Amino acid sequence: MLFKTEMKLTVQFYDLDPMNVVWHGNYLKYLESARCDLLKKIGYDYDNMRADGVLYPIAKMDLKYIKPCKFNQVLFLETIVEELEPALIIKYNIFDEESGEKVFSAKSMQICVDIKTGESIYSAPEGLKQKLACCKL
Repeated sequence: MLFKTEMKLTVQFYDLDPMNVVWHGNYLKYLESARCDLLKKIGYDYDNMRADGVLYPIAKMDLKYIKPCKFNQVLFLETIVEELEPALIIKYNIFDEESGEKVFSAKSMQICVDIKTGESIYSAPEGLKQKLACCKL
Protein backbone atom coordinates (compact mmCIF):
# COMPACT_ATOMS: atom_id res chain seq x y z
CA MET A 1 0.00 0.00 0.00
CA LEU A 2 1.46 3.33 -1.08
CA PHE A 3 -1.28 5.70 0.11
CA LYS A 4 -4.75 5.48 1.65
CA THR A 5 -7.58 7.99 1.99
CA GLU A 6 -11.04 7.92 3.47
CA MET A 7 -14.17 9.92 2.80
CA LYS A 8 -17.89 9.86 3.51
CA LEU A 9 -20.74 10.07 1.05
CA THR A 10 -24.51 10.13 1.56
CA VAL A 11 -26.68 8.26 -0.95
CA GLN A 12 -28.87 10.74 -2.82
CA PHE A 13 -32.39 10.16 -4.13
CA TYR A 14 -31.28 10.62 -7.76
CA ASP A 15 -28.88 7.66 -7.41
CA LEU A 16 -31.71 5.16 -6.87
CA ASP A 17 -33.22 2.79 -9.41
CA PRO A 18 -36.88 1.62 -9.64
CA MET A 19 -36.18 -0.89 -6.85
CA ASN A 20 -35.22 1.98 -4.48
CA VAL A 21 -31.59 0.92 -4.16
CA VAL A 22 -28.51 2.54 -5.69
CA TRP A 23 -28.41 1.77 -9.42
CA HIS A 24 -25.32 -0.36 -10.12
CA GLY A 25 -23.78 2.21 -12.51
CA ASN A 26 -23.72 4.90 -9.84
CA TYR A 27 -21.07 3.00 -7.90
CA LEU A 28 -18.66 4.07 -10.66
CA LYS A 29 -19.55 7.67 -9.86
CA TYR A 30 -18.77 6.99 -6.19
CA LEU A 31 -15.40 5.54 -7.20
CA GLU A 32 -14.62 8.63 -9.26
CA SER A 33 -15.47 10.84 -6.27
CA ALA A 34 -13.16 8.74 -4.10
CA ARG A 35 -10.40 8.83 -6.75
CA CYS A 36 -10.65 12.63 -7.08
CA ASP A 37 -10.54 12.95 -3.28
CA LEU A 38 -7.44 10.75 -3.17
CA LEU A 39 -5.69 12.74 -5.90
CA LYS A 40 -6.54 16.01 -4.16
CA LYS A 41 -5.14 14.72 -0.87
CA ILE A 42 -1.96 13.56 -2.63
CA GLY A 43 -1.70 17.00 -4.25
CA TYR A 44 -1.65 15.61 -7.79
CA ASP A 45 -4.98 16.05 -9.55
CA TYR A 46 -6.10 15.91 -13.19
CA ASP A 47 -4.76 19.43 -13.83
CA ASN A 48 -1.31 18.32 -12.62
CA MET A 49 -1.48 15.32 -14.93
CA ARG A 50 -2.25 17.52 -17.92
CA ALA A 51 0.60 19.87 -16.94
CA ASP A 52 2.91 16.82 -16.96
CA GLY A 53 1.58 15.88 -20.40
CA VAL A 54 -0.12 12.67 -19.29
CA LEU A 55 -3.56 11.19 -18.73
CA TYR A 56 -4.57 8.16 -16.68
CA PRO A 57 -7.55 6.53 -18.41
CA ILE A 58 -9.17 3.49 -16.84
CA ALA A 59 -7.97 0.30 -18.55
CA LYS A 60 -9.66 -2.24 -16.32
CA MET A 61 -12.11 -2.38 -13.42
CA ASP A 62 -13.15 -5.24 -11.18
CA LEU A 63 -16.36 -4.64 -9.24
CA LYS A 64 -18.01 -6.61 -6.47
CA TYR A 65 -21.53 -5.69 -5.37
CA ILE A 66 -22.01 -7.10 -1.88
CA LYS A 67 -25.12 -5.44 -0.46
CA PRO A 68 -27.47 -2.79 -1.92
CA CYS A 69 -27.31 0.78 -0.66
CA LYS A 70 -30.37 2.89 0.05
CA PHE A 71 -31.48 6.51 0.13
CA ASN A 72 -29.79 8.64 2.82
CA GLN A 73 -27.42 5.83 3.77
CA VAL A 74 -24.06 7.24 4.83
CA LEU A 75 -21.21 5.41 3.15
CA PHE A 76 -17.57 5.32 4.20
CA LEU A 77 -15.20 5.02 1.24
CA GLU A 78 -11.65 3.76 1.62
CA THR A 79 -9.33 4.33 -1.34
CA ILE A 80 -5.90 2.72 -1.51
CA VAL A 81 -3.09 3.21 -4.04
CA GLU A 82 -1.61 -0.28 -4.32
CA GLU A 83 0.79 0.19 -7.25
CA LEU A 84 2.17 3.11 -9.21
CA GLU A 85 4.14 1.38 -11.96
CA PRO A 86 3.77 -0.01 -14.57
CA ALA A 87 0.12 1.00 -14.00
CA LEU A 88 -1.78 2.88 -11.32
CA ILE A 89 -3.70 0.28 -9.31
CA ILE A 90 -6.32 1.61 -6.88
CA LYS A 91 -8.42 -0.49 -4.53
CA TYR A 92 -11.75 0.76 -3.21
CA ASN A 93 -13.86 -0.44 -0.30
CA ILE A 94 -17.27 1.00 0.53
CA PHE A 95 -18.77 0.39 3.96
CA ASP A 96 -22.04 1.29 5.65
CA GLU A 97 -20.87 3.92 8.12
CA GLU A 98 -23.31 2.92 10.84
CA SER A 99 -22.73 -0.87 10.87
CA GLY A 100 -19.23 -0.96 9.39
CA GLU A 101 -20.42 -3.68 7.00
CA LYS A 102 -18.69 -3.78 3.59
CA VAL A 103 -21.24 -3.18 0.82
CA PHE A 104 -19.02 -2.88 -2.26
CA SER A 105 -15.40 -3.35 -3.34
CA ALA A 106 -13.53 -2.60 -6.53
CA LYS A 107 -10.13 -2.30 -8.10
CA SER A 108 -9.13 -0.09 -11.02
CA MET A 109 -6.11 -0.19 -13.29
CA GLN A 110 -5.18 3.05 -14.99
CA ILE A 111 -2.49 3.33 -17.63
CA CYS A 112 -0.34 6.43 -17.96
CA VAL A 113 -0.72 7.81 -21.49
CA ASP A 114 1.18 10.58 -23.26
CA ILE A 115 -1.34 13.31 -24.18
CA LYS A 116 0.35 14.19 -27.47
CA THR A 117 1.04 10.72 -28.86
CA GLY A 118 -1.58 8.58 -27.12
CA GLU A 119 1.19 6.07 -26.36
CA SER A 120 1.29 4.16 -23.07
CA ILE A 121 3.99 5.13 -20.62
CA TYR A 122 4.98 2.47 -18.12
CA SER A 123 6.54 4.77 -15.56
CA ALA A 124 4.75 7.38 -13.49
CA PRO A 125 5.51 11.08 -13.99
CA GLU A 126 8.09 12.48 -11.58
CA GLY A 127 5.51 14.91 -10.17
CA LEU A 128 3.28 12.05 -9.03
CA LYS A 129 6.21 10.06 -7.65
CA GLN A 130 7.34 13.07 -5.60
CA LYS A 131 3.87 13.72 -4.23
CA LEU A 132 3.43 10.09 -3.19
CA ALA A 133 6.93 9.98 -1.64
CA CYS A 134 6.06 12.97 0.55
CA CYS A 135 2.87 11.47 1.91
CA LYS A 136 3.79 7.77 1.93
CA LEU A 137 2.34 5.68 4.76
